[in-house]
Amino acid sequence: MTAALSATRTVPTSGESGTSGLPAPGPASPRRRGRGRGRAQWTAWAFLAPVVIYLAVFYAYPIIRNLLMGFQDYTVLSFVTGEAPFIGLENYAAVTANPLFWPTVLRTAVFTVTSLAFQFTIGLALAQFFNRRFPLSTLLRSLFLLPWLLPLIVSGSVWKLMLDKDYGILNAALGLFGIPAVGWTVDPNVSLAAVIIVNIWIGVAFNMVILYGGLQSIPGTIYEAAALDGAGPWRTFTRITLPLLKPVSAVVLLLGLVYTLKVFDVIWIVTQGGPANSSQTLSTWSYQLSFGPQLQFGLGAAAGNILILVAFVFGLIYIRSQRRLEER
Repeated sequence: MTAALSATRTVPTSGESGTSGLPAPGPASPRRRGRGRGRAQWTAWAFLAPVVIYLAVFYAYPIIRNLLMGFQDYTVLSFVTGEAPFIGLENYAAVTANPLFWPTVLRTAVFTVTSLAFQFTIGLALAQFFNRRFPLSTLLRSLFLLPWLLPLIVSGSVWKLMLDKDYGILNAALGLFGIPAVGWTVDPNVSLAAVIIVNIWIGVAFNMVILYGGLQSIPGTIYEAAALDGAGPWRTFTRITLPLLKPVSAVVLLLGLVYTLKVFDVIWIVTQGGPANSSQTLSTWSYQLSFGPQLQFGLGAAAGNILILVAFVFGLIYIRSQRRLEER
């Protein structure tokens, strides 16, 4: 009994040193903690530095430079002399007074709204189709991503060949039904429709992928409860699917709007804004003002800044609507 009591007295408590005889580690000193925080901050900045430099060089600088050029008389001589006089809003006045401005704005609006409407509708239909598992669904869904993965110059070049009036496969297919050949890229009446079709084909995959992810996040128990209550497919789609997809749909439409407003390469490859400016949008018109025969860089920058302003306004509208949804 005495031996057991003496043994229990030798066992160290939680506040004493361990059996090895070493003292328990004490709290780190304030200086050591400060060094640790400083080292962690420098490490974080080291990882962020490449991203910050990339954004500053390839995004921030071009936007700021373009905004400044919109208020300057920037010509070819400005590259040599480095002088570009500040002229205020004269470039914007000249752009808006140009007889091509308002028809170009109208075509840009038609191009953007039509593309967004069909891209979203077709993308939602495909997302709903692939939301139910079936054999080869993964393979088919991957194939639908090809238009989105291909370089735009490749997609535009292929579509230009397909839309050729004499040798295009699209007119060959129409000829099987007795429909005469259509000058998709040379007829002013249909050239805008041609570039809209190409842009819809390219953008459907993006809408499908994002909306498919949104559908996958909706709990299946909600659909089971709706089925038990006797809700049909259409009622389930309009009362459950669409409301729950609203946040995702807002993101898809905003990103699609910003992307479609600045579409240049597809239109330039297929029609170059022609014929007779019939498929001209603000993005292609801005390019032609800057690098056309007269090289009016200030006017081109002003037209481009109008696109930036429109995208910025819609971005603010989206942020405000999202805050209202969060408050609710």
